[in-house]
Amino acid sequence: MPARASTRSTRSSAGVSTKPLASAARASTASRASSTANTDIPPESPDNALRAQVAAVFREAQRTTASHRKLAVTLRKLQEACCYGPTSTKKSAASAASDFSEDDFNAEFVRCVLRVMPIKKSEGVGEKTIRFIGLFLRHAVDKDNEAVGEPDEDASTMPETPGTRLTTLLIETILPLLAAKDKFVRYRSTQLISHIINSLDAIDDDLFQKLRSGLLKRIRDKEAMVRAQAVLGLGRLAGNPVEAEPESDNSDDAASGLLEKLVDVLQNDPSADVRRQLLVNLPILPTTLPFLLERARDQDAATRRAVYSRLLPALGDFRHLSLSMREKLLRWGLRDRDENVRKAAGRLFRERWIEDCAGTPPPAETGQPAEVSPPNLDALLELLERVDVLNSGGENGVALEAMRGFWEGRPDYREAMVFDDAFFETLSSESVFVVRTFNDFCRNEGDGKFESLAEDKLPEVTKVAFYLERYIKVLIDAIKRLEEQGVDEDEEGDTVEQEFIVEQLLHIALTLDYSDEVGRRKMFSLLRQTLSIPELPEDATKLTVAVLRDICAPDAAGEKEFCSIVLEAVADVHDTIVDDVPENDDESFHSARSEVSGDSTPTRGGKSKSPELSEEEAAAKAMKEILINMKCLHIVQCMLSNVSGDLQQNEHLVGMLNNLVVPAVRSHEAPVRERGLVCLGLCSLLDRSLAEENLTLFMHFFTKGHTALQITALHILTDILNVHGAQLLSSNPTLLKVYIKALRSGARHPEVQAAATVAASKLLLGRVVSDHEVSAELLKTLVIAHFEPASAGNQSVRQALNYFLPVFCYARPENQDLMRSVALDALHTLYNVREGFDDDDADIDDEMVSLTTIAACLVDWTDPRKCYSPAAAAPAGVGEKHVNADVHLNLARDILERLGGNVPKEEKKIIAALLGKLYVSPASSEHTTREVYAAVCEAVDGQLLSDATGRNALYKIHVSLGKIVNTLDAAAATAAGEGLLGGGGGGAKYRRSVSGTSSVGAASVATGGGGGGAASVVSGAAPVVEEEDEDEGTVVQHEVQIKEEEDDDDDAGTVVHRSTEQSLVSELLSEEEL
Repeated sequence: MPARASTRSTRSSAGVSTKPLASAARASTASRASSTANTDIPPESPDNALRAQVAAVFREAQRTTASHRKLAVTLRKLQEACCYGPTSTKKSAASAASDFSEDDFNAEFVRCVLRVMPIKKSEGVGEKTIRFIGLFLRHAVDKDNEAVGEPDEDASTMPETPGTRLTTLLIETILPLLAAKDKFVRYRSTQLISHIINSLDAIDDDLFQKLRSGLLKRIRDKEAMVRAQAVLGLGRLAGNPVEAEPESDNSDDAASGLLEKLVDVLQNDPSADVRRQLLVNLPILPTTLPFLLERARDQDAATRRAVYSRLLPALGDFRHLSLSMREKLLRWGLRDRDENVRKAAGRLFRERWIEDCAGTPPPAETGQPAEVSPPNLDALLELLERVDVLNSGGENGVALEAMRGFWEGRPDYREAMVFDDAFFETLSSESVFVVRTFNDFCRNEGDGKFESLAEDKLPEVTKVAFYLERYIKVLIDAIKRLEEQGVDEDEEGDTVEQEFIVEQLLHIALTLDYSDEVGRRKMFSLLRQTLSIPELPEDATKLTVAVLRDICAPDAAGEKEFCSIVLEAVADVHDTIVDDVPENDDESFHSARSEVSGDSTPTRGGKSKSPELSEEEAAAKAMKEILINMKCLHIVQCMLSNVSGDLQQNEHLVGMLNNLVVPAVRSHEAPVRERGLVCLGLCSLLDRSLAEENLTLFMHFFTKGHTALQITALHILTDILNVHGAQLLSSNPTLLKVYIKALRSGARHPEVQAAATVAASKLLLGRVVSDHEVSAELLKTLVIAHFEPASAGNQSVRQALNYFLPVFCYARPENQDLMRSVALDALHTLYNVREGFDDDDADIDDEMVSLTTIAACLVDWTDPRKCYSPAAAAPAGVGEKHVNADVHLNLARDILERLGGNVPKEEKKIIAALLGKLYVSPASSEHTTREVYAAVCEAVDGQLLSDATGRNALYKIHVSLGKIVNTLDAAAATAAGEGLLGGGGGGAKYRRSVSGTSSVGAASVATGGGGGGAASVVSGAAPVVEEEDEDEGTVVQHEVQIKEEEDDDDDAGTVVHRSTEQSLVSELLSEEEL
């Protein structure tokens, strides 16, 4: 930042002597400190009075920062006494220090500083001491400057003073420690150097180069805390005007090189602390500003927040930013996923940017907040103009969100707003947006407590209708004038602004109370007439239809009235074709009926009936017909979007369907046909039989249409299934193929794949699709699409599935079971995909995660502990062990079945490792637990797995299930009263002999029922469990010997059988004793 840049000057080589280095290097005798220096440290000198005084000051400084200024003055007196002699005749500590030289003081000072170097980061005394060192050096330099006079900024030399000599000695002593082995020494030394750099105004030129070189090496340090301190100092050095020195030929390259290195760290350093330090300390220059603002998209929330809370306020007037950058910063901040970032962005907009427009000076550097300017409408209008409200004020624009936060955070502006007649008579795009957002805030926020504010400040319905009528007339006149005179940039811009004004007034009309009959009739009549204007823009048409629906009664009669009014307007719009061509009286849009019999389109019919028209006139007429037909269909589309009744019960809709929509779908004009398709889809939502009849048509449009038409067809099909149920999917198997084909079209049509992903996700998440086979096929395809390389570049698909898959699986146990049923098949498909890429020597790691990661995701998504359940509201510490884990037991059974088949070796290793990650719970159903345990025992007996990792996973689940089965057997035996062991209980048929062959020998383990817990009978040697050490990659063998030991219980007179785990511990202990 320019204001923080230090100034440097050169001085003669006879400046600071390096002689005191030897005496200054008397470091601590602590091993950590002594091991860091590359030079031999001389032995400690005897204690003296000066050392005691300097050490006492440092001892007090590390207690609290409140006394630092007083201690700095005290230490300065000691320094002056050593350098100049005592300044007073009174006997004091300073007079006692006069017996020592400046070199002695510097040596003792450096000696105390070196004691700070090994202090860990977590120790607060280190931070306090370093802050005191910086404060003292600054104080000493300031005092020296007062004594010798302020140095000339243009001077080529830097005056030598005790303060500068001490600073030079200290820095040259600490610089070698930047490369110390101990990370805390590197941290403290880098922290001290950076703090000194930021504390002083001037640095010796030779020192500057040494500091720059030393700190540059630390920006690649393996410790993030060291890198953070290094960039803190380099950020100050980077602001130096190095290029201003004419004698330095490479100064430009040096300065730009330093900035380039820091920008690279800002973009690529893995530590958020480092990036954040650079963000707030890197100088704001035209070359660095884009990279600084780029951090608004940083992955760390605190760094993103720092952009809005620290960088942008320090930047100054926001109007220096480009328009696109302002809009991006607002959009990124107000739509950030972190609430604190959103709050910081909103505060920046309503507190800092509005003050820039109001002309309020920025806060002084003293830390005192700037005085808030009184509410200023002109400033608010300028602020909206600076964020381009015409483009950012739409329904998905960021200006709406910004103003919502503005009205919430600035009650002074809420109270000061005056919307009188003069305001409404001179509306601009900014002023109308102010009143629209004010109205939305008062109507929608605060649970109605601001309703009265809106009623007091806004005009009644009748006045709003008159204002709306006036601006609609201005808009239509501007559009007609533009059509007559051709394209003119100024005229076109005025038309866009008038259209925006009308839209905002219609948004206000949507929220008004129409209990006033006079106002209601005025608004109703105005909108009815407005809807009949062919030149009315589409966005205004949509809002007009919505307001009309709001004015009509919400019941069935009101809906019929609404439909009749809209269709009358459609007829009036279409009649403009007949009015313009009187000789074609018989032609109307209804002539499209002839297309059913194969006749020509209305356009071609017009040509045949008007041979006297030239080609240009015929083309113009045909184009106008298409535009009018498109306008009529758009009005119908808006109407259907506001209708929810039965289609067959509304004769207006039936007539519209037969006379308007169906002919449009059969039209040869692609735009008319596509819009007719949308209207037919909306009609199908109102009538099930119509939807069933036209499913084939919609699928045909998907198969044969272009990308946009395919997406439209997918949306229609998904809406039909959501409204009418998934029975349509079951009765039309071809419909499933449409979704599967769309989901697999990523390479050719990524937009279609993204639309299909969202559609299929909605169907599954909303449980619209209930058939198991259909659901499984859809879910499997989605899982494959999530991980396959073909979707690596399709961020829409990846983002949708990143949200959908965990939410779907954790929502219901049935969903987790569905995921379990497709997990292994999906993993096998992805294994084949990866193998295919490996065969082609493609770099697949950049586009596809490892199969181990994919398998871990599948296990995590099926983890029953993460699934939502109403019973999850149990007290803490109780719920987890009672979770039913049948889904993971079934997954274990599926894994064992897959391992028993013909599976490639690599896939087998990945699948087998999953057995050790499955959650096994005593709360699972007994039948499933015993069945899976039997399957695991058979796998152990049959030596199903050969690799160490797979065997360990198998043994792990074997032991876990064995404990649960033994507990179940014991409970069953106790309930049946059959004693302790071998009573032929219910679990007898599940007992298995477990044998495992290893390098040591064979073992067979038989589990049976028992009392008092889990009991096991062991014969022979135990299986050897081989474990792969994660760090060293070696195989560690453990002999698992389980044997029965019986201890007589003197109190109960029963035999206590030790569990498998207890026997294992006893055996290990006995082996160690031997």
